Amino acid sequence: MKGKLILEDGSVFHGELLNNIKATGEVVFNTGMVGYQESLTDPSYCRQILTLTYPLVGNYGIADIFMQSRKSFVNGFVIGELCEHGSNWHYEMSLADFLTKQGVPCLYNVDTRAVTRKIRNAGTMKGIIVPEDAAQTEIDELFAVPIKKDVVMEVTTPEAYTMDSEKEDAPFVVAMDFGVKLNILKSMHDMGIKLTVVPAHTKAEDILALNPDGIFLSNGPGDPADVPEIVEEVKKLIGKKPIFGICLGHQLLARAMGAKTYKLKFGHRGTNQPVKDLRTGKVQISSQNHGFAVDEESLKGLPLEVTHINVNDGTVEGMRHTELPIFSVQYHPEAAPGPDDNMYLFDEFWAMLKKGE
Repeated sequence: MKGKLILEDGSVFHGELLNNIKATGEVVFNTGMVGYQESLTDPSYCRQILTLTYPLVGNYGIADIFMQSRKSFVNGFVIGELCEHGSNWHYEMSLADFLTKQGVPCLYNVDTRAVTRKIRNAGTMKGIIVPEDAAQTEIDELFAVPIKKDVVMEVTTPEAYTMDSEKEDAPFVVAMDFGVKLNILKSMHDMGIKLTVVPAHTKAEDILALNPDGIFLSNGPGDPADVPEIVEEVKKLIGKKPIFGICLGHQLLARAMGAKTYKLKFGHRGTNQPVKDLRTGKVQISSQNHGFAVDEESLKGLPLEVTHINVNDGTVEGMRHTELPIFSVQYHPEAAPGPDDNMYLFDEFWAMLKKGE
């Protein structure tokens, strides 16, 4: 079936519609050459229409071990070539079957480089996926539907659960789930950390009542300014336990400390983002997925210092407290997909936890 992606500025991109499902959402792009399943199941893409710049998608199929959450939360998927047959020893189903099973609208045979150039120049914007012959009244109705802002509660775990460790002296961490990628939890658990994952709305006093050795603030979707109630709970945790934040957790921590955040023009999404560690001067390649950033100017006068910056645009990629055992990064050190340059950050968190014993 013929279909099209229409952006709110009137731009139209034609393609083939995999299933007759319409979509509405913020259109964003990812520059990674691999990791389409990890991106599709990353909760940080909730309510967005994800466009991939790499032209060949689905060539290694889908496998359950690469799932990053319980389901796909994307509102739509826009790609170039949709491979019918995947080659991978983990192969369990085709990408097309997965998208159909998940109910994800997919527009393929699209010039995704053209979509990306438009977004890079004009910034992220609302878009819809519809059949080629969709009536104008239907198009107008879809554009009239507002994009839901507070999406954290949609992706967080419905109830707390624990990942036990076999190590007798395992440090215990409570992870606040704002839309956590499973590989983040796996990375910490594989180190020997015992984890209790709690819903995003969990109160600070309930977290502290568990008496953890440390607290982890996860990644997640949306604007940190849309969840002030979570920021208030994070405030209550500062100074109580060591804290490590990633992505949205990094932004929430910054706001809890009195800093500001802002929306990037088109965000950082891909497996090839260069990040410089200001403490060592080293540049590592990182995996990222975020549309907001911490305002560096707003950190002045606060007990926070910038530890990492994005080499491409100079935005804040990491920070730490000048006195307390608290640090955070904007990118994804667990690297699924992507290189493993940044796994040392989990080692830093481990050392922080052990130091507090």
